[in-house]
Amino acid sequence: MLAAIMASTALGIDLMLPAFGDIREAFGLAADSTAVAGIVTAYFIGLALAQAVWGPVADRFGRKPTLYAGLGLYAIGALASALSPSLPMLYAARFLWGMGSAGPRVMALAVVRDRYEGETMAKIMSFIMAIFVLVPVVAPSLGAAILAVASWRWVFGFGVIYAGLIAAWSIRLPETLHPEHRLDLQLGRVARAARFVVSNRQTLGYTLMLTVLFGVFSSYLASSEIIFGDVYDRADLFPFIFGGIAAVMGVAMTGNGLVVARFGVRRLVHGATIGFTLVGGLMLALAMASDGAPPLGIFIAVLALQLVLYSLIFPNSNTIAMDPMGSVAGMAAAVIGMVSIAGGALLGSLLDRAFDGSVIPISTGFLLAGLASLAITLWSERGRLFQPLRQG
Repeated sequence: MLAAIMASTALGIDLMLPAFGDIREAFGLAADSTAVAGIVTAYFIGLALAQAVWGPVADRFGRKPTLYAGLGLYAIGALASALSPSLPMLYAARFLWGMGSAGPRVMALAVVRDRYEGETMAKIMSFIMAIFVLVPVVAPSLGAAILAVASWRWVFGFGVIYAGLIAAWSIRLPETLHPEHRLDLQLGRVARAARFVVSNRQTLGYTLMLTVLFGVFSSYLASSEIIFGDVYDRADLFPFIFGGIAAVMGVAMTGNGLVVARFGVRRLVHGATIGFTLVGGLMLALAMASDGAPPLGIFIAVLALQLVLYSLIFPNSNTIAMDPMGSVAGMAAAVIGMVSIAGGALLGSLLDRAFDGSVIPISTGFLLAGLASLAITLWSERGRLFQPLRQG
C-alpha cells in the first residue's frame, strides 16, 4: 500500500511523457521545443515546496489525514491540468498537482520511520522505492495507450482516477503516529524541529547528496524523450527504452534488500557512489569520442548501468538521512524532500537548458553529480567510508 502511495508521485511525472509531442502541437510549439520540460519542473517544485506544509501537518494531525488531504489536492491538480487552456495555465496546474503529491510522499516516508529503523528500515524503504521506480515501466505505455484512443488531456485525467483508487484502498491503513509524538503547529516548535533536522551532519550531508543526484535524474526524466527522438531519431522506441531502463532499475532495487542485509546500507551507498562517478566518466568519454552521439545500443547500456547505481544510492541515502530523525519523522521527511526535490529540480532545469542536440550535457551532468556526491559523502562521514549504520 505504501509503495502504491509513493508511486502516485512517479505516476504524476511519467504518465504524460509520451504526450509531449501532442502538447507541443496543441500549444503551437516547435517539434523540438524544450518548453514542455517545464511541465515536469513545475510539478517537482510544487512537490518540493509543499512538503514544508505537509511535514508539520503530518506530525500534528497524523499520517492518514495528511494522506487524504494530499490526495484531494492531487486530484484537483490533475483535473486542472486536463482542462488547462494554455501552457502557462498547465504549468500552474502541474505545480498544484505537485503540491498535492507531496502529502502522500511525506506520509509514506513518515510511516516507514514510525515503524522501522536501521537496516530494517533500509530494506523496507528499498521495497517501496522498487515499486516507485517500476512505475515508469508501465506509465509511458499506459500514457501511449490512452493517447491511442483519446486526447492528451485524458492522460492527465487518469491522475484523478488513481487518486480515488488510492484513497479507497488506504482506508484500512492504521494510524502510526503515537499521541505522545504529536507536535503542536506552533511556529517556534516547527522551527526547532527544522533546526534539529539541518543541524545533524549525517542528515544534512545525505540530503545534499540526494539533491545533487536528483538534479541529474530529473533532467534525465525531462529530456529523455527529446534525446531519443532528436539525437537518435527513434521517438517510436521511447516508451520501450524508457520502460526497459526503469525495469532494470526496479530489479536492482528489489534485490537491494538482500545486498543491504549482507553488506550494510553505508557500504552499499559508498561503493555505488564510487561506481556512479566512474560510469559518469565513461559516459562522457564515449559522448566526446563520438561527437555527442554514441551508438544507441552502447548509450542505452551505459545509461542503464548509471541509473541502476542511482537506484541503489537514492533510497539508501534517504534511509541514512532519516535514521537519526525518529522524534520528528514527519518534519524530517518534509525538509529532506523539500531540499532535495526543489534543489534537484532547479539543477535539473539548468541542465535541461544546456541541451545542444547531443548527449554531452547529460553525460557531463552525471559525472559532475558523481563527483559532488563523493565530496559530500566524505564530508558527512568525516572521511570514514564503509562504516556500518547504527540501529535507531
